[in-house]
Amino acid sequence: MTISPISPDLKPLPPRTLADVRDQVAQEIAARMVNKAELLDGVKISVMMTFSKRDDVGFLQQIAKAIKDSSIPDFLFVVATTGPPVSSNPALYTSLVIGSTLLTSAKFIGRVHGVQNEPTFYCIISVKEIGYTSGYDEAALWDVVRKSALRPIDPLVPPPGSQGVDKLLLEVRAKLQRLKPTEAHEELREPEVGAPTFLVDIRPAAQRDQEGGITGSLVIERNVLEWKFDPRSASRLNIADRYDLRIIVFCQDGDASSLAAYSLQRLGLLNATDMIGGYRAWRDARLPIDIPIRTARSALSLS
Repeated sequence: MTISPISPDLKPLPPRTLADVRDQVAQEIAARMVNKAELLDGVKISVMMTFSKRDDVGFLQQIAKAIKDSSIPDFLFVVATTGPPVSSNPALYTSLVIGSTLLTSAKFIGRVHGVQNEPTFYCIISVKEIGYTSGYDEAALWDVVRKSALRPIDPLVPPPGSQGVDKLLLEVRAKLQRLKPTEAHEELREPEVGAPTFLVDIRPAAQRDQEGGITGSLVIERNVLEWKFDPRSASRLNIADRYDLRIIVFCQDGDASSLAAYSLQRLGLLNATDMIGGYRAWRDARLPIDIPIRTARSALSLS
């Protein structure tokens, strides 16, 4: 075996410093993130978790610079590593970073210790114990970048699939056999009915105190209505033990009651309906009501 002599022209490579190694690692992380990035609404997004470095802030700045130097037009990358908290710095930065910072604070509520913002293209967020929560932290960061990269919608344009409340009321009322106040009154006075029938007042207490009520009606405020009448609910009324109940809902003017009655129908109470015109129409029809007793103070406040 013959070994050729080493040429005197060859010079040994200069010794690599720790800074050289850190720069190489930062370049490799940046290249990996760029190559594996997802494209969402024209924005490249990526998330990577790394081990702790002795100088996390400086290391993250190296990665950020390497990513920026790769000449990607629009991007939002998150590199997560552990390290000491950073101090807060209120400098301004781009809209993508603003959105992702706010979402990160919401996702990691109680864990964000500080934010160091740069006026150009990145910020550093200090999150307590990042990476220690198995499965959650990385998934949460991906959710942050995906939501932040979505193009903002015009706040004045209704989202697809939405509808105005007037159209919603029309659709709901098409599923109800609504009653006029006189019809509801006659039904309640029937000596024999096929199912237990109840008139239900869903108005708030202040409105009942101001306007009066209907003798014999059940007072169930709107925010607990479904729980009180769902036979499957642990909070149901004693009378709500069957699905054939005849529930006639009323509010002040007959709008909220339609939505409430339809909600009861969706629970399986198919006989639920509401009263056209609400309490105001009942009162205008001169049907029996409870007259609110006003004190001298309340009468004075109305004068």
